Amino acid sequence: MSAHRDRLGHRGRAALQRRVEAINSAGLQPRRPLVYRDIFVQFLHERDIMNKKSWIIYASTLCLCGLLLLAACNKKENAEQSANTPQPAAAPAATPIDPNTVATINGTVKFDGTAPKPAKIDMSQDPACKGTNESENIVAANGDLANVFVYVKDGLGNRTFDVPSTPVTLDQSGCKYHPHVLGVMAGQNIEIKNDDQTTHNIHPTPKDNREWNESQPPASAPLDKSFAREEIMLPVKCNQHPWMKMYISVVKTPFYAVTDKDGKYEIKGLPPGDYTIAFVQEKLGEQDQKVTLAAKDTKTVDQTFKPSAE
Repeated sequence: MSAHRDRLGHRGRAALQRRVEAINSAGLQPRRPLVYRDIFVQFLHERDIMNKKSWIIYASTLCLCGLLLLAACNKKENAEQSANTPQPAAAPAATPIDPNTVATINGTVKFDGTAPKPAKIDMSQDPACKGTNESENIVAANGDLANVFVYVKDGLGNRTFDVPSTPVTLDQSGCKYHPHVLGVMAGQNIEIKNDDQTTHNIHPTPKDNREWNESQPPASAPLDKSFAREEIMLPVKCNQHPWMKMYISVVKTPFYAVTDKDGKYEIKGLPPGDYTIAFVQEKLGEQDQKVTLAAKDTKTVDQTFKPSAE
């Protein structure tokens, strides 16, 4: 009984005494001598249940307070981090160029030697690919070399230029990419169309930009893509049609061109200065030339490629 008394305490003993007195005042006689002990055990059981309920309520309240406190701390920490995190700097304004002093370079790119005969491409694996198709590795007619990417490689220093809001277009027609070589500024949108009655899969494989791979069913909406970093002659293929290949050159300035079927190009709007002009061909590599432009100059810069040693 001493152990039971320890568990009861003063208030528990008083409550038990009141219950016994209530039984006696009602004139009830115990059926057996142990009735007081039974009442006592029952009382302990009820008390334990109440203690458990009280503990559950207390523990739940404590957990809720902890969660609220943690949420408040996280909110404060996030607010402090947001305040301390430097915001990305706005794009620098384009460096102004005096339109009264701008210069132009133009020229013709030649192929010195006998151009390889274009290989015929078998497109029979897809009945929707109709017509004839030839490889475009080296396109040279009468010595005029097409599809050479020409750009200002050096000389513009730290000048910055606005990214054009107008996208450039890459089309898929006759199960070929049009054009075969495309120039675009970093960040400028490329609108990719599918004019064929078959699904294409556009898959750039860059070195310095993010690689992606996306299918485009017939009659679907154009895809809008862009590249963030400069990369010259970035290869693009089609996973559905392995013969479909083209190149995208991503540059930081608007001063670039691609030679046409006559090997001709033109780059306008250059400020006066000393420049390195790069000529890049997918199979023949790169050749550079130096040129100095005075205000309002127009200079001809031709270039000749020879057959590779391969």
